[in-house]
Amino acid sequence: MSDLRHRILLHAYVTEKSMDEMERQNKLEFSVDRRATRAEVKRAVEELYQCKVAKVNIKIVRVGKIATVKFAKEYSSEDIGSRAGVF
Repeated sequence: MSDLRHRILLHAYVTEKSMDEMERQNKLEFSVDRRATRAEVKRAVEELYQCKVAKVNIKIVRVGKIATVKFAKEYSSEDIGSRAGVF
């Protein structure tokens, strides 16, 4: 399964807007594989970062597929972002 997690989540997607969402709304953005579904992204994030995901939104942009992940209240997106390499 670890191989699958790393194929689904490519890297953290960092923009000014995503940094604002991380601070205010407890969300992180990831660049994901084009074939990944919401359920696969949720499972990969929960297993890779040992956290609880509340919601996943996916948008398709020119550079690929971007998943916005909202974490449960007991988990901090800033802590998970530091483990994901945002800082």
